[in-house]
Amino acid sequence: MKKILVTGGAGFIGSHLVDKLVDEKYDVIVFDNINKQVHPYGIPEYLNLKAKFVKGDVRNREELKDVVKEVDVIFHFAAAVGVGQSQYQISHYVESNILGTANLLDILVNEKHNVKKVIVASSMSIYGEGLYFCKKCGQVKPELRNLLSTMYYVLCTNLGYWEPKCPKCQKEIKPVSTSEETPLISNSIYAITKKEQEEMSLLIGKTYGIPVVALRFFNVYGPRQSLSNPYTGVCAIFLSRIKNNKPPVIYEDGLQTRDFIWVKDIVKACILSMKKEEANFEVFNVGTGKPVTILKIAETLISLLGKKLQPEITYKFRKGDVRHCYADIKKIKKLLGFKPETCLEEGLKKLIKWAKKTKAIDKFEIAEKELKQKGLT
Repeated sequence: MKKILVTGGAGFIGSHLVDKLVDEKYDVIVFDNINKQVHPYGIPEYLNLKAKFVKGDVRNREELKDVVKEVDVIFHFAAAVGVGQSQYQISHYVESNILGTANLLDILVNEKHNVKKVIVASSMSIYGEGLYFCKKCGQVKPELRNLLSTMYYVLCTNLGYWEPKCPKCQKEIKPVSTSEETPLISNSIYAITKKEQEEMSLLIGKTYGIPVVALRFFNVYGPRQSLSNPYTGVCAIFLSRIKNNKPPVIYEDGLQTRDFIWVKDIVKACILSMKKEEANFEVFNVGTGKPVTILKIAETLISLLGKKLQPEITYKFRKGDVRHCYADIKKIKKLLGFKPETCLEEGLKKLIKWAKKTKAIDKFEIAEKELKQKGLT
């Protein structure tokens, strides 16, 4: 029986993975620091009792070393998460994500262990803007938008000029699916740290012959995503607002698109990456390949909850926000046989069913105030 370590295993995605690993009769160790922003009430009640829980922090090399030496496979999910917050908690994000990963890799290189594979949770945020198509120039990757000048901001808010232009000819472009070969133009400290996690892990893995897989998760949603953490995913943030009879707040015009994937489809990709040798030393997008507007998410949640609310569209821009990014998943389909199974409406219905029994403290205004104070909106 393989012994598996899941760092960050008490978190949203990690805990679902732990459940699946336990179901498949693996011996699992959960290593998590139980961060108060994510776990305000301490160790979550959903944590699988059949897994061994070790409270520890990846920033502490000695604590991490003790659990690494026991296992055959590592899923490295421990990370500080949140794009906006990372722009003013820079040291915290770098220490948690880069230093934490450096500790793990340092242990793998310098200590005795039996680790035969490492799967690292990366992020779609490392792309920045997604890929686009220009009729004149073909596929292009625009730079991050700078909508801070007064004139351009007025044009955006009054005339709807939110879309990026072709970086070569300045003509209109249309978003297309973003493949793993797309240049990485990270839009936040969080994105930079995830890119470094990925690159460090693949480099050390190749250097020392330890198979590493980097999974670029797109917008994951599902049960256990904190409804009281205003820096979590947009589905959970919107759901928290709506549950408290407040309208979901949308930046820009709401027509920006993302790729929303059900958490158990993410787990399926993780298990395939562990089991299949074809995954070794590869990078994979994990999404649905289907773009959905932010406005559509808000409207669907309101409708499914039967609320008489209207989304509040602010026509404001947050520094670093991308306009469109959705996954090209041909690679993971071909090499690993991965196929997402849960459609968006079905997933949102399941999310709502779970949320009915879950406490949701709406802290959106607190987060929005912080972003404004830090000059990010």
